[in-house]
Amino acid sequence: MVMEMRITLRNVGKIDPRSIDDYIQAGGYKALEKARGTDPAVLIEEVERSGRLRGRGGAGFNTGLKWRSAMEAPAGQKYVICNADEGEPGTYKDRIILENDPHSILEGMLICAYVVGATEGYIYCRGEYREANEILKLAIKQAEKKGLTGGVRFHVASGAGSYVCGEETALIESLEGKRGEPRVKPPYPTVEGFRGMPTVVNNVETFATIPSIVEKGAEWFKGIGMPSYPGTKIFSLSGDVVNKTFFEVPTDTTLRDIVYGLGGGIPNGRRLKAVQMGGSSCGFLTSDMLDTPIDYDSMAQRGAALGSGSVLVIDDSHSILGILLSIARFFEHESCGKCVPCREGSMRMAELMDKIAGGNATRKDLDMVKSLAGYMQKSCFCPLGQSASVAISGAIDLYPDDFASVLKSEEVHNCEACQRSY
Repeated sequence: MVMEMRITLRNVGKIDPRSIDDYIQAGGYKALEKARGTDPAVLIEEVERSGRLRGRGGAGFNTGLKWRSAMEAPAGQKYVICNADEGEPGTYKDRIILENDPHSILEGMLICAYVVGATEGYIYCRGEYREANEILKLAIKQAEKKGLTGGVRFHVASGAGSYVCGEETALIESLEGKRGEPRVKPPYPTVEGFRGMPTVVNNVETFATIPSIVEKGAEWFKGIGMPSYPGTKIFSLSGDVVNKTFFEVPTDTTLRDIVYGLGGGIPNGRRLKAVQMGGSSCGFLTSDMLDTPIDYDSMAQRGAALGSGSVLVIDDSHSILGILLSIARFFEHESCGKCVPCREGSMRMAELMDKIAGGNATRKDLDMVKSLAGYMQKSCFCPLGQSASVAISGAIDLYPDDFASVLKSEEVHNCEACQRSY
């Protein structure tokens, strides 16, 4: 039976998140002490040697490479930002860390600040996470009082609930007091980010993992999970599954281990129909894909993604069309409106899915969905717009029967009455 391996969640349920003394007694801030006695270039090499720690927020970008870019950027003022704007439906892994182990995030950010030469840090936290915001502010005061921040000034900023602010440049725009819209890249934030200065933006899970890598070493971390995506990953499991919960497992764990092992399987004697990994912007996996490892590359080969770490299990009592309609409406509502392909495309996609799910569409409408999805994936300004139609376009090929059952016939009869109706 698959077992959890808690590295990032090492302190959850074991310490009082409001007590820095509990964190220190559990070994907290030892990695920071070790880091500050090590050359920054050596620390970056350690992160890279750990098997190229790749961001745990969804994009999977090389963390060491990001830090190196910021470290080498010539600027007097640099920033470190923690992306805690967890807005993906079904995802709550970051909230678990924020509310149960805030000092692990601060320690990771302080290590990053030391490496890149940053003197100011921001935690951009989802506004609805009121308890997390409160706990973070308390943790910062405690770390400052203990003299652990080393002159780095920390701030907690509350997001306004915009989905697009999960994208790092839109987050920076929001942090600067502007409308949350993505920027043109390049320049990348590590060169020209917050207030035009070099900025590192990493996810909550990424920062919380850093102290363990620094403390225990690259070879230890590299030996866990899949070689191309080493370490562990946190998942939040929901939907038609017995155990709706969160867990942390090595990245060589399979989807079957998650759904039928830790998840306890499908209740009420139903069969598995689909699993959507990573959130609404990610593709589906079918029951014959359950032996796929949950690492970044294996998921990509299946047309899916790890994304934000959510796992939505769907049984055979559901039509995939209702789920796709909800996804289309979600992206129509959350589009920031900056670019035409996303602003107009998400609206048209919702209209088409409403027509299809209502049984009023023909094969031509289905072809239009695939064509529109292709345009959006190629021409939307940011990754969020580009991925808005991924689940829909992929589902057409994976679940053709669901679509065929509701499509109207396009057959044209020769009788005069039928001809007049066309």
